[in-house]
Amino acid sequence: MPADSLTQAFAHCEQLARAHYENFPVGSLLIPKAKRQHVYSIYAFARTADDFADEGNDEPATRLRQLDEWQAQLDECYESRATHPIFIALAHTVKELQLEKSLLSDLLSAFKQDVTKRRYANFSEVLDYCTRSANPVGRLILRLFDYRQPQLDELSDAICTALQLTNFWQDLAVDILKDRVYLPENEMAAAGLTAHDLRARAASPALRQLLKFQVARTRELLMRGKALSDLMSGRLAVELRLTWHGGMRILELIEQQQFDTLAQRPKLNTADKFRLLSRALFAL
Repeated sequence: MPADSLTQAFAHCEQLARAHYENFPVGSLLIPKAKRQHVYSIYAFARTADDFADEGNDEPATRLRQLDEWQAQLDECYESRATHPIFIALAHTVKELQLEKSLLSDLLSAFKQDVTKRRYANFSEVLDYCTRSANPVGRLILRLFDYRQPQLDELSDAICTALQLTNFWQDLAVDILKDRVYLPENEMAAAGLTAHDLRARAASPALRQLLKFQVARTRELLMRGKALSDLMSGRLAVELRLTWHGGMRILELIEQQQFDTLAQRPKLNTADKFRLLSRALFAL
């Protein structure tokens, strides 16, 4: 492939990443400059697919067709037949990092599920979704730094699942507007709760108690993965500690709000960010 075409493809991915509205740490300064182009190509692939699943007013059938087409282009990417700029860049990333196709296909599987599934019968179903929506991201970051050991993958999975769950509890009010509920239905039923209680935007004692249980379970998962950063070195160790502490801080904020995330979405402020960075840099 001509070098200028590949350069243009990576530039396209970087532009998409930097222009996107979501506050995502794409190409963080903690990521070595030589590796940032691979972060951009992976992000562009996933961000576009997520937009197919979650944006606009297209009918579900249209969104699923777009995701099927994205899967077909991923297949072509792995067959060295990419034509789309994102996949031209991704093909180079895949080759350089020796990325397992399953990691990217799992993400697409989760995005497809976002289109069709809005309730989760039990916690096992929630975890299954996290396995495909969140865990591949952590493993992709490990591959970026050439880590492939099963032990590290397991620690990463614990952190990524916990971060996904944290986002669910943080975004109860946001998700119910999209008619999505990630609280397990059997646990809600046992607490006498329904989606109507979430739409009411008033946290009852029963809902607060259920969210307290979810936060404790999520914190336990985060703790299970904490050792990962200790097994890394350099910038990646700092990045992982920063991510881990960020997740723990959001859980703390939910607790400080007395487990009511319907009235106010907990989020990190500037002081939090400086505190987290110092903890990450000095391995606190």
